[in-house]
Formats: sequence, structure tokens, C-alpha cells
Amino acid sequence: MAQNTEVSTQLKENKMGVMPVGRLLIQMSLPMMISMLVQALYNIVDSIFVAQISEKALTAVSLAFPIQTLIIAVSTGTGVGINALLSKRLGQKNYEDVNKSAGNGIFLFIISFIVFIILGLTIPRTYFQSQTDDPEIVEYGVKYLTVILTVSPGCFMAILFERLLQSTGLTVLSMVSQLTGAIVNLIFDPIFIFGYLGFPAMDITGAAVATVLGQFVAALISITLNIKKNKEIKFGLRYIKPDKQVIADIYKVGVPSILLASIGSVMTYFFNLILGSFSMTAVTIFGVYFKLQSFIFMPIFGLNNGLVPIIAYNYGAEKKKRIMDTIFVGIKVSVGIMLVGLLMFELMPEQLLSLFNASDEMLRLGRPALRIIGTHFPVAAVCICLFSVFQALGQGVYSMIGSFIRQLIVLLPAAWLLSLTGNLTNVWWAFPIAEVSSLLTAFFFMKKAYGKYIKHLPD
Repeated sequence: MAQNTEVSTQLKENKMGVMPVGRLLIQMSLPMMISMLVQALYNIVDSIFVAQISEKALTAVSLAFPIQTLIIAVSTGTGVGINALLSKRLGQKNYEDVNKSAGNGIFLFIISFIVFIILGLTIPRTYFQSQTDDPEIVEYGVKYLTVILTVSPGCFMAILFERLLQSTGLTVLSMVSQLTGAIVNLIFDPIFIFGYLGFPAMDITGAAVATVLGQFVAALISITLNIKKNKEIKFGLRYIKPDKQVIADIYKVGVPSILLASIGSVMTYFFNLILGSFSMTAVTIFGVYFKLQSFIFMPIFGLNNGLVPIIAYNYGAEKKKRIMDTIFVGIKVSVGIMLVGLLMFELMPEQLLSLFNASDEMLRLGRPALRIIGTHFPVAAVCICLFSVFQALGQGVYSMIGSFIRQLIVLLPAAWLLSLTGNLTNVWWAFPIAEVSSLLTAFFFMKKAYGKYIKHLPD
């Protein structure tokens, strides 16, 4: 009788296949949007605290950003592959492969953070010296990045187990984990940086320590919630044993997603070099822009974290109408959020920059920068949604190609050519130029994906 009850429970349709799409997307995405919004707010506050040390400390954090992006690229990219495969197997009601997907994901994340620990012990000084000859910025950067890299396991494990919660629809629990980690970060940032409550003042190292502490707390909570609350995944050592086919299926989506995000890391590094030919203040403005835009983009990414498992599940269950409805609702909500971001960048750039203790020179150069870059936000909303669709359909390579075209084929060459005018303001126009190219690429691949993977499905 107990066995029959278990089978009946497993065969019961997951909410991703039956709940009205609008309500489902909100229910799955809103917790992640809120938690990622809090994380974005933390990133902003983190930089505000660092800016109180000095502008050079803020510049060092800006220069470290491409490596931090690389950590996130590997962890979230692998997570996307696990998420898409696991949600698809749930749609197919293949529960053994659901467990293998989760177990092999744990194995891949362990290998990944070992690699980054080794990098943390070897590359920080060389990395910063390749971008600046200012010894103070280099020292700030080495202190910060060494901690971020060598204590990266918390970041990897937090993201993995949060993705497992998301892939089975437990996004509220994922939000609990992310929010707790971000709040811990927020509380301990000033304590560790400035030496409050009896702690020694650790300067910029304190910002890094607060970051990794929050990541470990988030990891501990997400692991506990998976073990106690995630009834659709069974954890055990036998599932962690590497399975070539499962790993191949994860990386079929995951590698393009990793490369997709890593392209952003490469772009940021070389864009910093272009801006450095004008001044290090220009580099700092670029870093501040990334912190500010994360407040707009993170909710979109949270929305798409909810969109991916819904589309993947209904693709596995062969429900075309639900797939298309999810896409259209996701685009509408994303564009609406981005329009708010556009208004913020156009109407209050000086107030935004002033949050970071901006000098007069930083305000002078930063006002036109934010206004110009902000014009690409609504276009980016559509691109992000369509790239997430490709990942959900197991065609992350489409997203990778689109991002490659946008950031390496168009953005960097456009920025370099515009820099030859000798006018820093012109360089920022590379962003809207590149985003238009990204939109055209996204439309091309969406037409192809629809014809090949969606059109033939039953309504």
C-alpha cells in the first residue's frame, strides 16, 4: 500500500504542467526576483562601503569583477544545465535520472571549486598588474581577490543547491537561502571592513571575508532545505558517482551557458583596458555601472530562473501552448522592469553616482555614461528572455553564439573604434549598438528554435 501511494504521488502532475502560466511564473519567479534584488542591493551597498576606504579601493574591486564574473559563470552555467536536465526528467517522470542529475551536479561543482582555489593561490597579483601599474590598486586587488577565490566553495555549493530547489519548483525555499546569505553579507560588511563590535578592521579584505561568509551560510541553509524539504530528489553517494551520459547532458546546456557568462568576463577585462587608456576614473565608473545595473538586471535573471524550468518541464511534457504563453508573459514583465531602470538612469544619474562617494571628475564623466548605456535596457530584456528559452530547450549554444556576437564581435570592436575619437563619452555608445545586434541574433535563433523544437508539439 505504501509503495502504491509513493508511485501515485510521483505520477501526480507537477504544478509546472497545470497551473495557469501567469500565476505559475509569478509564483516561481517572484521569490527569486526578490532574493536577487536583495543580492543586487547588497552588491551596491558593498561597493558603497568599499568606496569609503578610497576611490582606488573601489577601482580594485571593479578590476576584480571579471574574475568574480567567471566564478558565477561556471557555477550558474553548470546550474542551468542541471536545472534544465532535471526539470525535463521530471516532466518525463524519469525519477532515477532526476537523482543522477542532482548527484552528478554535486560532483561537477566539487571539481569546479577545486580549480578556483588553485587559481586563488597563483594568479591575483599577475592579473592586477596586467591592468594597472598603480601599486596601491594592485595591493587592494590582491587582498580582495585572493579571499574570493580561495574560499569559493561556499559560492559554488550555495548556487548548486539553490538550483536544485528551483528545478523542482521550491523557489520560496531558494529565496530563503539567498536572502539569508545576502543579509549576512550586508551585516558583516561594515563590521569586518571598519572593525566594529570588537573585530579588527580588515579594510578591503573585510569586504571579501563578509562575502564568502554569506555564501557559506547560504550553502548550509540550501543543503539543509534540500535534504529536508525536496521530496522529488533523493540524495546519496551512489548518485554522485560520475555518469558520462548525465554529465554530457548537463554540459550540453551548461557549457554554452558557462561560455556565455564567461564572454562577459572577457569583455569586461578588455573594456577596462580600453577605458584605462583614458583614466582609472573611467574604469571605476564602469565598475559602478555594473553594480547599479545589477539592481535592474538581477530581477530579470530571477524571472528567467523561473522561466527556464517551466519551459523545460512543458517541453518534456510536449505542451506547446504553455511554452509559448510562458515566453510572452516573461518578455512583457521583463520589458516593464527594464523601462523602470531606463527612467532611473536617465533622470537621476548624479544621485546614483553620489552613492559611491563620487568625486567631481567621476560625476562629470559618469552622468553621460549612465544616460547613454541605459538606453539599451528594454532591448536587453527581450534578448535575456529569448536566450533563456534556448537554454530551456537544451540549445544553450544559441545563447552562447548570440552573446559572442554581442560582446566580442560587436561591443569590444565598437568601443575600441569609438575610443579612437579621443572622446570617452563616445565609447559608451558601444552598448546600445551591441544590444541591437544581440536582438537581431535572438530573433533569428528563436525562429529556428520554434520551427525545430516547438512547432510540432501538440497544443
